[in-house]
Amino acid sequence: MELTNPQDLLQRALRADAIGSAASVVALVAFARPLAALLEVPAELLLAVGALLVPFAALAAAAAWPPQPRRALAWAVIGLNGAWLAASAWLPLSGRIAPNALGVAVIALQALAVAGIAELEWFALRRAERVTSPAR
Repeated sequence: MELTNPQDLLQRALRADAIGSAASVVALVAFARPLAALLEVPAELLLAVGALLVPFAALAAAAAWPPQPRRALAWAVIGLNGAWLAASAWLPLSGRIAPNALGVAVIALQALAVAGIAELEWFALRRAERVTSPAR
């Protein structure tokens, strides 16, 4: 796979999103209680987030693993990443949870990671669409 091909870049970005999300599921479910204590975030919230990531990881994988990434699914992944970013900003500010400084930092860092992968997916998808659409 060459990264100069926009389809390859999109496929790799979606695969990284799927794999990263699946790894997050494992970490959140396996370590919900210790993470909750460390971050001062409810363990139930961490378990719920892990459960929400299961279908998201499957969607990202479905978009990424065919020989040609599925563009409609890729747009859905990007949109859901945007919703994740909004929720990551809203939740600590809402007063519904009161994470400690480390918890706030972890929420912010994961949001930055999601923003980065979403930006890469968006860039690659837009480039792939320009390459494959007829000139106007």
